[in-house]
Amino acid sequence: MVLPPGGLSAADYEALDEEVCRAIEIVDGAIVVNPAPRRMHQRIIRRLSYAVEAACGPDLAVEFDVDLRLRDVPLLNRRPDLVVYDAWLGADAVLRPEACHLVVEVMSPGSVTVDQIDKPAEYAAAGIPRFWRVENATDEVGGLTVFCYRLDGTTRSYVPVGAHQRRLTVSDPFELSVELPELL
Repeated sequence: MVLPPGGLSAADYEALDEEVCRAIEIVDGAIVVNPAPRRMHQRIIRRLSYAVEAACGPDLAVEFDVDLRLRDVPLLNRRPDLVVYDAWLGADAVLRPEACHLVVEVMSPGSVTVDQIDKPAEYAAAGIPRFWRVENATDEVGGLTVFCYRLDGTTRSYVPVGAHQRRLTVSDPFELSVELPELL
């Protein structure tokens, strides 16, 4: 595929086959190919998404590995590991930051800089109120840490509000308490 001089547009992206879209993100109009996550990564996010979905009320929806349109020009389209958003959003509607309450990324060995620096900065600049980063230091019980952040509206950046190791307990945007070893 040859990219147009200004990079991929939103219309170009929407014309791509769904299978192609599942394997890529678009950063400033450029295609970024994402390798398939490891099984442990998939297990953590799947189990966390079930716990989050059980904690959310009827006004919130939960999806994992879904397109999130952060900006139209130049196109910035990410695929967070997990997103909590307004349930009223139609199934075919483009998911945008205005509908999002929380974005979660599980850090992988090949995505440390992207997950620690790039994506949080992009999510904060887009106005998403909460961000969690899950780090798995050892693939063993007790190896998970969930770093929780909230958006500072003045600086448009995330400030840390907690680092959870054995148990993740939060009350905003929903009540949740989950034993982190159960995610492994």
